[in-house]
Amino acid sequence: MTTADMWFDPRCPWAWNASRWLLEVERVRNVRVRFHVMSLSVLNEGREGLEEWYREWLKPGMGPVRVAVAAEQKFGTEVLRDLYTALGTRIHHDRAPIDRALYVAALTEVGLPVELADAADSTDHDDALLVSHQAGLEPVGEDLGTPTIHVTDDTGRRTAFFGPVVAPIPRGEEAGRLWDGVLLVSGIDGFFELKRARTRPPIER
Repeated sequence: MTTADMWFDPRCPWAWNASRWLLEVERVRNVRVRFHVMSLSVLNEGREGLEEWYREWLKPGMGPVRVAVAAEQKFGTEVLRDLYTALGTRIHHDRAPIDRALYVAALTEVGLPVELADAADSTDHDDALLVSHQAGLEPVGEDLGTPTIHVTDDTGRRTAFFGPVVAPIPRGEEAGRLWDGVLLVSGIDGFFELKRARTRPPIER
């Protein structure tokens, strides 16, 4: 069994695509996915040169990650799988506002206490968030972000990388082939980047 640990910010559409791809990979490869929280708001704090639209987009970003970390702290990492799906479906497909109603609806769906929504406006779990954030990015570089994935094979060998940035989401065996290719290139010592211009939005309507 190979383990894929993915770090996500619930609001990042490219991370959402990568997470849905990984769940497809579970169906066609001997892989188990575990989810962890990072924050684009933390990543970009104090950065200069950000476009104005992105600065505005980042403003409500701490709420969802705080709720996710609070749930993980109280109930364990496994709850993030379903909570991320509940949050992400509302954010990326329903275009729900980032507010308490969003958190309460997602928590209710997965059977978690709605009081966890209080964490959105609290700094109580920010230290734990920072630990998780740094654990995800340290092997790949703080100038990157999410999706960040660490892969540990059955021998204990670990590979870490940013990406893949992909749209639409690969399904079935196509997801498996992308997984095979990503592991192949990321496993080459000294391989750093393969990139081309984006020609479509992450979440298509």
